[in-house]
Amino acid sequence: MSFDLVLFGGTGDLAWRKLMPALFQAFRHGTLPADGRIIGVARDDLSDSQYRALIRTRFDEVELAKRPSPEEFDRFAALLHFLRMDLSQPQDYERLAAQLRERNADTVVMYLATAPSLFTVACEQLAAAGLNTANTRLVLEKPLGHDLASNRAINETVRSVLAEKQIFRIDHYLGKPSVQNLFALRFGNALFEPLWRRETIANIQITIAEDLGVEKRGAFYDSTGALRDMVQNHALQLLCAVAMEPPINSHADDIRDEKLKVLRSLRPWTAQALGQDVIRGQYMSGRMEGEIVSGYRDEPGVNPESTTETFVALRTEIANWRWAGVPFYIRTGKRLAGRDARIVVNFRPVPHAIFHSPAGAANQLAIHLQPKDGLELHLLAQAQDQRHSKAAAQSLTPVHLDLDFDKRFGSERVGAYERLLLDVIDGRLNLFVRSDEQEEAWRWVEPIMEFWRNEPSGPRPYAAGTWGPSAASAMIARDGHCWSEEC
Repeated sequence: MSFDLVLFGGTGDLAWRKLMPALFQAFRHGTLPADGRIIGVARDDLSDSQYRALIRTRFDEVELAKRPSPEEFDRFAALLHFLRMDLSQPQDYERLAAQLRERNADTVVMYLATAPSLFTVACEQLAAAGLNTANTRLVLEKPLGHDLASNRAINETVRSVLAEKQIFRIDHYLGKPSVQNLFALRFGNALFEPLWRRETIANIQITIAEDLGVEKRGAFYDSTGALRDMVQNHALQLLCAVAMEPPINSHADDIRDEKLKVLRSLRPWTAQALGQDVIRGQYMSGRMEGEIVSGYRDEPGVNPESTTETFVALRTEIANWRWAGVPFYIRTGKRLAGRDARIVVNFRPVPHAIFHSPAGAANQLAIHLQPKDGLELHLLAQAQDQRHSKAAAQSLTPVHLDLDFDKRFGSERVGAYERLLLDVIDGRLNLFVRSDEQEEAWRWVEPIMEFWRNEPSGPRPYAAGTWGPSAASAMIARDGHCWSEEC
């Protein structure tokens, strides 16, 4: 199968940090279709050879195991081409159309790795140049808009030029091997399904923690914040994967129908819940790995008086028969105590205890997403080193089963962007987000955004290197629970 992949924003941060390394790994693994061409598009004045040289220097910043040898890069570079374009100029799209007609590839992928403000004009110009053919696939990066109205406007424009089955709204968390294993755990095994409900589960926690600050993305982040950047997309998609009903099959729309039902079942916000169950924070200067790091307002590109949140913790519930009354806690932030993404399912204690066990001890399933990729099942067992003691014979101690997917399957598994890019080329929509999912997620977070706009106190400060404002711990403690690292 022949393909052309047109990468708008071909000299940008996402292109060289994520997309080019992912495409190279697919090339190295032999999974990238052989008859392919990658066209970088940007306003820079570069020749093909200059573009290849630029990409080559960028690979020096990729982790060592994923860097190409000179011979490997030379073979990969044969796929790389460059076209200078101004996305507002119709004649530049005509030049792109002429270049694509030279090969008439089976599949043409248009990847908009640009600012969302350019999505609408790019789609309109692609259509005007006749580049919205039946073999065209369009990839849209997040954030798709900054609120429900802007999201709808973008989706309406995109759907006016392409069919929904041609639109790939990417959320790279859905491409992570650990998230794929979450679907396999739930729907490929009979073990947990009878327990996956309110009668046996006390609470579920979703944490996406980053130890880095905003780095070079200060200006972008200051106009976005953690709610838009992480909660509206990544965190809610993980919640859907945990809470959705089993789909009738593995077809894309059947999976996405079930995720949509979860989003529509999220408990509506009340004024009281917005005040008690949503915590926003902003990191201050602190110590990380023995060094003092800057506070958010001192980062390059950030307004010195910014009220943008770098941390969000919230409590919600899903109003359906399976989950009624079970609290779901979501937490995400920058400059936290560690880089850690995980889903923790806390089960209820046994209904009648006949053994002595440590206070608060209960069964728990921890699904690790990053940096570790695996499962931990926490159980209670009798300690064997004190078997002759009567007290010990009636006491239990925590133990756990640990499945490390890197050790079991090898660390060189398909990465998120590699998997998603191959799915786009092959036309598989299972791991991409449908427009009604996005709109429902925006509808749910908009009351939070409105509440914050009218709240004068602003985000709560927290020291870099901690787990966020103490109010996040107080929020979960009101239910008699605690975050997994605090228990």
